[in-house]
Amino acid sequence: MAERWGKFIHDAPEVPYFIKEIARFGEPVLDLACGTGRVLIPLLQAGIDIDGCDVSGDMLHYCRERAIDEDFNPDLFEQPMHAFDLPRKYKTIFICGSFGLAGSREKDLQTLQRCYDHLLDDGALLFNIQAEYTSSESWNEWLKEYRDRLPEPWPKEGNRREDKDGSESIAYFRILSLNPLEQSLTRQVRLEKVVNGELIATEEYTLFDNMYFMSEVLLMLKVAGFKEISVYGNYTENFATADHKELNFVAIK
Repeated sequence: MAERWGKFIHDAPEVPYFIKEIARFGEPVLDLACGTGRVLIPLLQAGIDIDGCDVSGDMLHYCRERAIDEDFNPDLFEQPMHAFDLPRKYKTIFICGSFGLAGSREKDLQTLQRCYDHLLDDGALLFNIQAEYTSSESWNEWLKEYRDRLPEPWPKEGNRREDKDGSESIAYFRILSLNPLEQSLTRQVRLEKVVNGELIATEEYTLFDNMYFMSEVLLMLKVAGFKEISVYGNYTENFATADHKELNFVAIK
C-alpha cells in the first residue's frame, strides 16, 4: 500500500487552497495523516515550514525518501492522529482526505481535541469531509436493496499502475458492509505486485470509515473547544451549499 502511494499517487489539486490558507493563518504547519507526502512535498517546495505525522511508518518511509530526493529534511512523526503528542505547536494544522479514519467516532473527536491542543492561539484547523448525498452511486449504497447484496465480490479487473522498472501494482477494492444507522463503512483492498508477469507479493487490508454530515462535525468541533468555525465548498472561498461534494471546515482556536 505504502509503495503504491509513494510511487504513483502524487496528484495534489488541493495544494493551492492550502497555500492560500497557510498564508492567512501562518506557520509552522502540521500535515496530520500526511501519508507518503502527496500534499506535504509540494508545500515544502513552496517554502513552507511544515511537519508531518502519520500512523504508518511505511508511509512515512516513502514520504522521507521523496523529501530527501527534493533536498528536504522535514520532521516526520509516527503517531496515530487521535493520540499524537508533538514537541511544538502550530499556526495551521490540516487533515486532507483522512478525517473519519481514526477507527471510531470517539477517536475522531479525540483527533479534533489533539489538534486544538497543538494549535497556537488564533491558529486554524483545516479538514474536509465528502458529502455522500451528492453522488447517486454513493447514496444508493445506503439503501437496503444494495446493502442486502454485500459484501461485494472482488472485481475481475483491478486498477493497474506500471513502474519505471516494468513491474505492475494492481489494486482491487470492494465494500464489505455499510451501516446507515451508525454511518459507518467497511471496505477491503487487495494489492498485488507483478514482475515479468509473475505475482511476487500480495496484501489485503480492511478499512473502517466513519461518515459524517456537516451538523455533527460542527458539534464535535465545538465540543473540542473551537469557537469560530466556517464551512466552505470544494476547496473554494464559497460557503458550503447542498451541491458541494467536498465540505471544507476551518476552525479557529
